[in-house]
Amino acid sequence: MAWLLIGLSVSLCWLASLCKVYYSSHSSSRTAFFSNDASCLYFSLAMFLFFFVFLCFLFWSIFLVVPFLTLCMSLSAESKQKRNILLVIAHPDDESMFFSPTISYLTSKGHNLYVLCISTGNADGMGNTRKEELYQACAILKVPLHQIKVLDNPKLQDGFGKVWDHDLLAKIVEEEVASGTIDSILTFDSYGISGHCNHKDVHHGVRRFLNMSRRKVEAWELLSTNILRKYSGPVDIWFSIVYSMCWPSGQVHCLLNDDPSKSFQAMAQHMSQWVWFRKLFVSFSSYTYVNTLKRIA
Repeated sequence: MAWLLIGLSVSLCWLASLCKVYYSSHSSSRTAFFSNDASCLYFSLAMFLFFFVFLCFLFWSIFLVVPFLTLCMSLSAESKQKRNILLVIAHPDDESMFFSPTISYLTSKGHNLYVLCISTGNADGMGNTRKEELYQACAILKVPLHQIKVLDNPKLQDGFGKVWDHDLLAKIVEEEVASGTIDSILTFDSYGISGHCNHKDVHHGVRRFLNMSRRKVEAWELLSTNILRKYSGPVDIWFSIVYSMCWPSGQVHCLLNDDPSKSFQAMAQHMSQWVWFRKLFVSFSSYTYVNTLKRIA
């Protein structure tokens, strides 16, 4: 009986979270990130009452009532001017597996998003194939082809245990920022979501650039979560919202994916990587549904 209640409560959490995604995609109330429309995330009173009653009965209300009681998440207003934003990733498919909610949000707001992929992902000798797959995935995510750059530097090759030179990465980022008049950078945090050493090196390379450069560039990192949150699917939306509210205004932003199916479509373009366990990852990963970004500069 206990397992039945747990299973039912988890199912209700998924349903509530998916409803939240659907509601957000059809509501004018959107998170203010790189925008001047600072607004609140409202949920309908009927949905609130329905899920409050059911989750109280199942002893899970403590985890979901907090986001509902806090119906308004006020975030600082950002500049109305459209930004030139550089997304720095390590391998083709990083953009689809981890950053799709952010990409979807930024493109929907009309910002100019540039993607810098540090390697071709040639660990298995499929670099050229994976490069083309990245172009196809970015087309699904509505990133223009001419705003995508994939490097194939001998010193920055894909692979576990291959340490990338942070100074070299900083120099590359500096060149991209200068050539594209970039004013904002997005990348991994110090753990790199999956713990891949190349992801971590990209983070440290961006950090090195920020410490060395005289340019005033705003930078954000995609926060890693523990394994339970990571594989909780849309349920992590609630934890992400609560987490973002614990920080000073404007320091952390929670971005919901208004069309999670686009993440599947984009990742499916990476046919060389689209094996069964990655299909499961995209289905159950919280990064398909929500991104939490923290300011690093």
